[in-house]
Amino acid sequence: MGWPYIGETLKLYTENPNSFFANRQKRYGDIFKTYILGCPCVMISSPEAARVVLVSKAHLFKPTYPPSKEKMIGPEALFFHQGSYHSMLKKLVQASFLPSAIRGLVPEVEQIVLKFLPTWENTTINTLQEMKRYAFDVAMISAFGNKQDLEMKGIKHLYQCLEKGYNSMPLDLPGTPFHKAMKARKQLNETLRKLIQERRKLEKPEGGLLGVLLGAKNQKIDQLSDSQIADNIIGVIFAAHDTTASVLTWVLKYLHDNQDLLAAVTREQEGIQRKIMEGNRRLTWDDTRHMPLTTRVIQETLRRASILSFTFREAVQDVEFQGYYIPKGWKVLPLFRSIHHCADFFPQPEKFDPSRFEVPPRPNTFMPFGNGVHSCPGSELAKLEMLVLLHHLTTSYRWQVVGDEDGIQYGPFPVPKRGLPVKVTPRKKI
Repeated sequence: MGWPYIGETLKLYTENPNSFFANRQKRYGDIFKTYILGCPCVMISSPEAARVVLVSKAHLFKPTYPPSKEKMIGPEALFFHQGSYHSMLKKLVQASFLPSAIRGLVPEVEQIVLKFLPTWENTTINTLQEMKRYAFDVAMISAFGNKQDLEMKGIKHLYQCLEKGYNSMPLDLPGTPFHKAMKARKQLNETLRKLIQERRKLEKPEGGLLGVLLGAKNQKIDQLSDSQIADNIIGVIFAAHDTTASVLTWVLKYLHDNQDLLAAVTREQEGIQRKIMEGNRRLTWDDTRHMPLTTRVIQETLRRASILSFTFREAVQDVEFQGYYIPKGWKVLPLFRSIHHCADFFPQPEKFDPSRFEVPPRPNTFMPFGNGVHSCPGSELAKLEMLVLLHHLTTSYRWQVVGDEDGIQYGPFPVPKRGLPVKVTPRKKI
């Protein structure tokens, strides 16, 4: 269980997570205990055990986060609940991210891409930072509808202050990142409440998730309160942009390192581009459904990079689990990364090989968006924004990694060193 109070937290956050998990698995098996972030934890790394915790016995393991993160996002957010309030909210959030709801977003997402790409031309960009800007703009449209006014700029600025303190030590003292973030969180709440009250007065709530939450009517809850709506908007934007930006950074790294694959993806995208030009139209939802190789590249990136190494659950009562006893209150962490890097399910796991997804993976072995009732409702939107960006990037540009550092930084998601600086140049078309 490591050192008193600190446990193995420092090891987990400074070592490569692959070796942290693999060393303990080798020594103790697929289920082992440790102590991280001030909590006793049970880590599980078999698909069958992950299914028990996330799906078949999900009622025994509630979703949980460190209290500082709950404060920052807001206690009414979807992630922190289970039971009837969670299932009602999940239905509402899912309704805004179903393919039928997001297919209409393609032109708006494409406009964001076409606005960003020219600013990268002939310059060195920090891929992670640029992808964060892109994913954030998409998240704003999905949350508020296509309403980009001064109010949105203010929300964006407060959000950036909040994000800077999200993974800092939770010391609420003047001058600390956490204190500044909590101050921004308060202002963000006030701004959102004003916006919610204005939208409530409208005959028909405008688009985005905000419109869906404002239009919600339920037998038990006439309407969601302002704070319930605000916490869920903040939570969804958090979930929507950081992880997507990290995945896109890795996609660019893997395509850069596998030039044959980049050439094949480009050919696929050029075929779609020709059809678009022949039809004198713009990119559509249906076009994004006909990108099999590009989709497999995204799937293999999600597996290989495993942005979410694990998820947190908490035993709601004493649980007897596969011959072990888990006391109430202990955290239980299904290790997605270990499952994604297991050679039994993915031969040569360290090799970047999209062709492995030509055959569907075994159930419960590929869980980049989690599994069960708490799986990510925005997974389709995340895939859509990646496909739209890759369509325009591969057909019009090339990128060269600057510097020869090949390491990984963890903070908290694994990303290439220094956020992957690349020089972007317009592509010479033959």
